[in-house]
Amino acid sequence: MILSFHPNIVAHKNILCAGRMPNDEDQRAIQKAEAIILSQGCHEAVYRLCRKHCAHVFPNYDARFDFPGKLGQTRLFQKVGAPFPRTYPFETVSAYEEHARQNARKCPVGFPCVFKSDWGGEGEGVFLLNTPEDLEQALEGAKRAEQSGQKGFLLQTYIPSGGRSLRVVVIGDQVFSYWRVQKDPSKFLTNIKAGAVIDHASDPGLQQAGRAAVRDFCSKTGINLAGFDLLFSQDEKTPMPLFLEINYFFGRQGLGGSLRYYELVEKAVKVWLGTLGLSL
Repeated sequence: MILSFHPNIVAHKNILCAGRMPNDEDQRAIQKAEAIILSQGCHEAVYRLCRKHCAHVFPNYDARFDFPGKLGQTRLFQKVGAPFPRTYPFETVSAYEEHARQNARKCPVGFPCVFKSDWGGEGEGVFLLNTPEDLEQALEGAKRAEQSGQKGFLLQTYIPSGGRSLRVVVIGDQVFSYWRVQKDPSKFLTNIKAGAVIDHASDPGLQQAGRAAVRDFCSKTGINLAGFDLLFSQDEKTPMPLFLEINYFFGRQGLGGSLRYYELVEKAVKVWLGTLGLSL
């Protein structure tokens, strides 16, 4: 029996439990299922429950929940051996201050650098720091965030990338890529919300290298539904793709919109089920 918690994928049994935990009847269905399909935004507790009782769950969110937030992703990049900008993660502002006292340096990566809060998306909590004063301002914001329970940040080497980043999207065994290009040189962020535009065509060789790096990363981590952000340094003649971030929620504009995205997910699920000898 194939069980689906996904509102757009019809299986042998469908359950909608948005905003609630599975009840006793739902849990019995989970225990009987040969394969389970979850929604992109499934709660960690629901995912853990399904993984406990079923060996075949799509998407594979082990890495998402075992290595949460930007700090967790840094640990994952280190574990897998994926290239990424030099990064110093800090659980709290106090941890940063202790590190600064011990090393007699305000910024361990020098200026300019990038400050990233452990939480947030679409560029929220991400700042380019050019001076010690910029760093102090970012730390004050981190202190205020800690008072509301939002802790953790990292300081990262700034990589000059010509105002663009490569988004690589993995949906099952399908891999797509496109550039997000910031047309306004005064802006640091390269996401669509910040005014970047999508470019599918430029530098196909670099795009191929980025897709290959992500495929290798996913083969080691099991990730099969995510959007990866990569940078290529414009200071290098033959730049390697540098991993910046894994987005388990990602924009769909570069894929052709939401309807196209759901088509790709359904196709990926059918292929995945086929590898298990199952079908909807």
